[in-house]
Amino acid sequence: MTPVEIKKVNDKRGLRQFINFYYDLYRGDEHAVPFLFFDEWNTLNPKKNPSFECCDAQYFMAYRDGKPVGRVAAIINKRANERWNRQLVRFGWFDFIDDPEVSEALLHAVEQWGKDQGMNEIAGPLGFTDMDREGMLVEGFDELATTYINYNYPYYPHHMEQMGGWQKDNDYVEYHVKIPDVVPEKFAKLSEMIQKRYNLKVHKFTRHELIDEGYGREVFRMINETYKDLYGYSHLSERQIDVLVDAYIKKADLNLVTAVVDGNADDRMVGFGITFPSFARAMQKSHNGSLWPLTWWRVLKAIKWHKTDTVDLLLIGVLPEYRSKGANALIFNDLILQFQRYGFKWAEAMQQMETNTGVQSHWQYLESRQHRRHRCYRKDI
Repeated sequence: MTPVEIKKVNDKRGLRQFINFYYDLYRGDEHAVPFLFFDEWNTLNPKKNPSFECCDAQYFMAYRDGKPVGRVAAIINKRANERWNRQLVRFGWFDFIDDPEVSEALLHAVEQWGKDQGMNEIAGPLGFTDMDREGMLVEGFDELATTYINYNYPYYPHHMEQMGGWQKDNDYVEYHVKIPDVVPEKFAKLSEMIQKRYNLKVHKFTRHELIDEGYGREVFRMINETYKDLYGYSHLSERQIDVLVDAYIKKADLNLVTAVVDGNADDRMVGFGITFPSFARAMQKSHNGSLWPLTWWRVLKAIKWHKTDTVDLLLIGVLPEYRSKGANALIFNDLILQFQRYGFKWAEAMQQMETNTGVQSHWQYLESRQHRRHRCYRKDI
């Protein structure tokens, strides 16, 4: 067998092949969900992604007999390394055929590149920031993925276990939640008590408030505060926030966005929840992550007209001092009412650190199951 050849991606043609490798590897898989090509392009392109103001990156492709057999991104987030006092090179966009020589050669390329930049450890799968996909799927291979998480074949973690030196660095868990016909009594009573005792209130934003008055930007400034102590978190800059407002806030159905404000502090926003109708099934019918010719219509039906039975719980955050006051319960209580109104049957609760028992405790009042787990690995180099 000919040896594996690793090449750097240094031009647009190479980047296109880098992105397309995922579509080729998972074409026809009933559980994988293709990512939008232009989202991948904009994220990986230094001219498009403001994360490059604090990140360096190099992409690698693996070939055997001239045929692409794997890919990986090497990323150094200098802002995160300074925050966490680490000399860490991240690996992400890690996909490969079922050949241990390929996966090992790809990670070796990341390690060597990281060493050349003065790094002494490697971890991943991670993106440029927490807003990118994180973790390798280790449980839930027979579950439909979403457009916001990594899906991979079961052999991926087996390769990691076979290579020496790797260990678990962090796990994320996800939940599949049934939308109840009525709001659980626990949520309803708790919400009523919280509003009376603490003068916390649910607020539904107008588009004018979110865009023109800057509350959309405030959501992501709150993320900087509420997520700052989470694993590997990298502070979002104002340029990064601009991109995220465009990606999430401007496209959101505002009935599916809920805020909590403090009536004792001039209606200061203290918590939020952002949810989107799932368009995973619509994207499965796309060709290479393209919206053309018909995928755009299927996605539009899901997002605008809610022609799906599932809603994705994308981002939920509550300021630390308000978590013990039950602000989370207010968010969930309002969102359940909106989900019932739209006829959603299921909710996909996105990645939560396995140690985040505060958020996970809410699922006990609903019919739910922990159905997926993603893992980040690390090793010294």
